[in-house]
Amino acid sequence: MKFKNNNKNENTKNEVYFISAKDFGDLSPEERRLLVPIRRKHEKIPLFCKISLAVFTFSAIIYIISCLSVGFADFFNLYVSSALRFTLAKITNIFPFSFAELIILLLPVIAFILIWYLIKYRCNSPKATVVAIICMLSVILMILSCFALCFGVAYRGSTLDKKLGIESLPVDKQELYEAADYLVEKINGFADQTYFGSDSFSVMPYSFEEMNAKLLEAYERFCEKYSFVINFKSRLKPVLNSEAMSYAHITGVYTFFTGESNINVSFPDYTIPYTSAHELAHQRGIAREDEANMVAFLVCMESDDPYIQYSAYLNVYEYVSSALYSADRDLYRDVRSKLSASVYGEQVAYSRFFDKYRKSVTSQVSGAVNDAYLKTQGTAGSVSYGMVVDLTVAYLKAQNLIGN
Repeated sequence: MKFKNNNKNENTKNEVYFISAKDFGDLSPEERRLLVPIRRKHEKIPLFCKISLAVFTFSAIIYIISCLSVGFADFFNLYVSSALRFTLAKITNIFPFSFAELIILLLPVIAFILIWYLIKYRCNSPKATVVAIICMLSVILMILSCFALCFGVAYRGSTLDKKLGIESLPVDKQELYEAADYLVEKINGFADQTYFGSDSFSVMPYSFEEMNAKLLEAYERFCEKYSFVINFKSRLKPVLNSEAMSYAHITGVYTFFTGESNINVSFPDYTIPYTSAHELAHQRGIAREDEANMVAFLVCMESDDPYIQYSAYLNVYEYVSSALYSADRDLYRDVRSKLSASVYGEQVAYSRFFDKYRKSVTSQVSGAVNDAYLKTQGTAGSVSYGMVVDLTVAYLKAQNLIGN
């Protein structure tokens, strides 16, 4: 608590003192009288709290309308949410590191300082304590409002198959085989243009920043074909603590409250371009995981860089071949045998690389949290990542690349 001495008859100048709630009980009646205005100020609900409640009410109304109207959700996501995401991305673009990662790392320190400050200087009466709690709840309301307005509405829009003009249906094992066979042919072609190191992993032939620029060029071409995504320049953020993300089985994450696409750079090179395109899709309002996977694939196809295309084809092949393995193991073995030795070696190397992360407790917790979050947004949960298989088959059939 601050106490200002305004007694002009004393030799001392105006000074500000901090009085704790404990010390307040030891003050004389005259000293308490001087502190009454300060106590009353702390007992008033700040303007920020009123604004946060108004914003939360507005965002709740928008979210409810979006749940009831697919057309409204598409409109709001394309023209309003995209502007908010763009603004956040541009603000955090000034940082070469992940600002979201910095906030998360400093969160325990911030929480400790905040609690210490509130207890020592703000919670000097029951009413002031209630006001302090309201202030903290107001911050939470603003975070929820940010999610609803910037990203939550995107989950309620029309599905990607409708936007692409294709029909996504459950697929049979023959369609899975044809899709996997087509992908293997493309993978082998790009593998011939790819360098593989002594550890059997392919090597990305340029820096992370150069990859960022190449993906933005690909997005620009993609947006010229499709109007449901608004194009803008943004910076991918490599996560400094990527090893921890690996134990959580997280290759990338879009943080709605900072507008950043964060990438795990400890994973093998071939996963990074496709993962980056996936997180950039989230940043542009493609919320559902299977749809972000599909948009990432289509965007990488717009690139003229062979390694980016190799990354996309191989990552999508892994989804399709996994579904084929479940449907028919003989067909799976047949198509896998067609992979070039270098590509097969990369898959074996990845399996060895992933062994130390495979059964981590962190991954079980993060997986459960992510699954619960995705289900609250009306999706099938974590399995929705693999639903890109249906979209891939539908797209390849629409392009007459399989099923002829």
